[in-house]
Amino acid sequence: MTNEDIADKLKWYADLSELHQANTFKIKSYANAAYKIDKLPSPLADKSLSELEKIEGIGTSIGGKVVQLLETGSFDELDELLALTPDGVQQLFSIKGIGPKKIAFIWKELGIESPGELLYACNENRLAEAKGFGIKTQESIKKSIEFMFSNANKFHYAQLELLSTQILQDLSTTSAAHAVAPVGALARKVEILEQLEYIVATELAIDELASLLAALFKSEMNIKLDTITTVFNQHIPVHFKVVLPSRFSYEQFLAESSELHLQQLTQLIPDLFTQEPQSAEEIYSKAGLPFIPVEMREGMREIELASANKIPTLLELGDLKGILHNHTTYSDGINTLTEMAVACKSSGFQYLGICDHSKSAFYAKGLKEETILQQHAEIDKLNEQLAPFKIFKGIESDILNDGALDYAPEVLASFDFIVASIHSNLKMTEEKAMHRLIKAIENPYTTILGHPTGRLLLMREGYPVDHKKMIDACAANGVVIEINAHPFRLDLDWRYIDYALSKGVKLSINPDAHRTEGYLDMKYGVYIARKGGLSKDMCFNALNLQEISTYFNQRKPK
Repeated sequence: MTNEDIADKLKWYADLSELHQANTFKIKSYANAAYKIDKLPSPLADKSLSELEKIEGIGTSIGGKVVQLLETGSFDELDELLALTPDGVQQLFSIKGIGPKKIAFIWKELGIESPGELLYACNENRLAEAKGFGIKTQESIKKSIEFMFSNANKFHYAQLELLSTQILQDLSTTSAAHAVAPVGALARKVEILEQLEYIVATELAIDELASLLAALFKSEMNIKLDTITTVFNQHIPVHFKVVLPSRFSYEQFLAESSELHLQQLTQLIPDLFTQEPQSAEEIYSKAGLPFIPVEMREGMREIELASANKIPTLLELGDLKGILHNHTTYSDGINTLTEMAVACKSSGFQYLGICDHSKSAFYAKGLKEETILQQHAEIDKLNEQLAPFKIFKGIESDILNDGALDYAPEVLASFDFIVASIHSNLKMTEEKAMHRLIKAIENPYTTILGHPTGRLLLMREGYPVDHKKMIDACAANGVVIEINAHPFRLDLDWRYIDYALSKGVKLSINPDAHRTEGYLDMKYGVYIARKGGLSKDMCFNALNLQEISTYFNQRKPK
């Protein structure tokens, strides 16, 4: 169990305690412990009870709960509160805009015990008349529930990646499977998955294979035509398409390509679904096309590009030379500047861009002017110690409500580069959002536009944006666009990468890392970049140290 897992459990206990009107001091102590634990740089799993008790904010009582969590995944008091709370009421905590106090009122006073009942109550205008709510709150809750329902039974790609890897490893241990491969959206590395899909080549009868899989995964298997289905971890659908070894390559190609891609391909190969089994290379050759990478087979413009022989050599993780847009303990990061720099250098990168939050982001300990001077002095010392590795002085400057960047021009001029991002007042019309974005893009100090829509996948829709106008503005002003590699963001959306490339706009894959482990998210940015057709030469942080240093120096306003 990670520190984040432990923190989540303690925060969950604090929320349930507030729901059941427990002692205020107790609620605050658990909420505070959750916050402190989430910010700790070293894992609690490595510590003894006596060591846990000495950590600020934990103490003897909570330390014992942490031990229980590490041993069992829960603790007695949490289990007691869960038993007192109906499942539907627990689900209400997933709705944005309402906390424990409002949920207690909804449950105890209105008799509502599930999100579905609450949505019905909103449609009947019951919440608008309730004390402490009102028409605006009711509408906000209604939209949150509808968004939650529309994303039910969907998963972030990163959320299922480890499970998928384990499934493939387990399948490789059985001699009954001649070959195995991921297919469907999983193979194309789509950012949101609804299921895990695999193709299995075997000479066994499908019922025999189902029996083997049931024993291997200790899960009930169901057979439907040529597919074995099951459910992992009680809620993740898994499908195994079963084929003969002689048909594996052909069936794999069909199963890993999107329906729209195949429909477009049948215009070039009318007998695509009835021909003799062939490999993907042979199929594309028959269509007069070069090979199209799996990630790109979404039915966008890939066949048009292939027809013009313009399928690029896609970016690889190893092409990246540095990591830009990262946070430290100077703002809301978990690791120190030194720790972030050493970890980056140890990973083989040539440079690191530090972009702590600007002062308007007070909730994230945004840097005041005097703190910037302190950080820059520390960066200068570290650059002497770590050379030739280099730390660039950056900032994630808030795009303010009027579109201006945080800080005066003389402060902005002290940075090597600036990532401009919107973090506040996200509920905007498209007109308002575009005004803020374009004004920030036109600011001569803006180097990179950060997470352009502010979305959080499956959790929050982004503010409305005219992507083409935004990209056109970046092209006109020489601004790089970020592909935020955090698996909850992946913003810029890959569907607009092609348009950005057509306008000559470079893209920077940034992890927005708040701890050293955040660097690992770079791979998700690369996955998404490849889906959009990004090549090494159009990736900003594929520039080497000398090239990007020159760029920053030339880009700064004179």
